[in-house]
Amino acid sequence: MKEKLSVVKIGGNVIEDEKALDNFLSAFSRLEGLKILVHGGGKLATQLATKLGIESKMIDGRRITDAETVDIITMVYGGLANKKIVAQLQSKNINAIGLSGADGNSIQAHKRPVKQIDYGFVGDIDGVSSELLKNLLSINLTPIFCALSHDGAGQLLNTNADTIASEIAIGMASVFETTLYYCFEKKGVLLDITDENSVVKNIDTSKYKELLSKGVIADGMLPKLHNCFHALDNNVEKVCLGDVSMLDKNTKLFTTLKL
Repeated sequence: MKEKLSVVKIGGNVIEDEKALDNFLSAFSRLEGLKILVHGGGKLATQLATKLGIESKMIDGRRITDAETVDIITMVYGGLANKKIVAQLQSKNINAIGLSGADGNSIQAHKRPVKQIDYGFVGDIDGVSSELLKNLLSINLTPIFCALSHDGAGQLLNTNADTIASEIAIGMASVFETTLYYCFEKKGVLLDITDENSVVKNIDTSKYKELLSKGVIADGMLPKLHNCFHALDNNVEKVCLGDVSMLDKNTKLFTTLKL
């Protein structure tokens, strides 16, 4: 029987709110068993870029990552945000280790090919080093990943944190019984966007298609749900979406996805 592993992705809105971050990290620290955390930090990166007089370019909510922007996000994702999280987890008796995809060659990627839009130094993931992560977990270290990968030729790449979480969960699914958690500001997938409690508790493939056809899943939820089902299609046991309360085993109101 495989040991259980939780891979948890936390959104940038929580990272910049000190109280919300502390609440989340307390819940994460109480999560039983082995765990890995993945975080972004886009809003903090935009704030720093503005202070430095560097314009943040976005197209359809996606950041265009030129050479200056790679430096900014490396400072914020791999430095400020990552180390704050690691330090706070140490205070909660979680022996955390902060990582980018370059560390230990843990996440290899390639620069996204230019089609209609040149996103710059943005990475599409080729593979995750499950052996390295298994070794870290085996000596009671909890990996904390920022949203950076690398191309193996010295270039860091801005990489979607939802995708990193999904690919890490997939990479670990052959070794562990893996659950992927996407923590964000909503309680789950909502039937009615104006009703915070209209959570769709269970979604399988047929329900997913139904919600897509009705337009319930739209906009920013589309890529998130795509990552969810990509993980499920690649042996991840289940995927959960909701706010921080879903990490509490007594909470019932969140969305669970299974095939």
